[in-house]
Amino acid sequence: MLQITFGFLLHDTARLLRRDFERRSKGTGLTRAQWAVLAYIARNEGSNQAALADMLEIEPITLVRLLDKLEAAGLVERRPDPNDRRVRRLHLTEATGPLLIQLQDLASETRESALAGLTDSERQQLTDLLMKVRANLSGRDLKATDETDSTPSARTASHA
Repeated sequence: MLQITFGFLLHDTARLLRRDFERRSKGTGLTRAQWAVLAYIARNEGSNQAALADMLEIEPITLVRLLDKLEAAGLVERRPDPNDRRVRRLHLTEATGPLLIQLQDLASETRESALAGLTDSERQQLTDLLMKVRANLSGRDLKATDETDSTPSARTASHA
């Protein structure tokens, strides 16, 4: 008999969360990948494309395609960096505001569905424990990246 491991359970739970969010957001006209880009820009307004690709863990060309669509829809602006003319800084437009509110509402619905039956104390404990796990792993990843990888994207990711 196979035991359910922590890693499998965490991965499967994340998959189900994504699936539930996708179901709820189907009528918005945006893909999950586009929602992710908007959410990351909202949290990291003014970051550059390379840093955002690292944060999203996607290839830069994939991000460029997503940004092209979001820019054409009037949701994202690429502005020149005042210190480096090769770099473009990413900003959300005013039109994105209502969509972000909708995103937060959909995420809240998904979260409430996922955490149904848990007390406030259990929810906080779950969050606290997952934050400790994330800190453990991100600390190890950053240290390993700094020691073994000297590529610009690795340095950018470790200092983002």
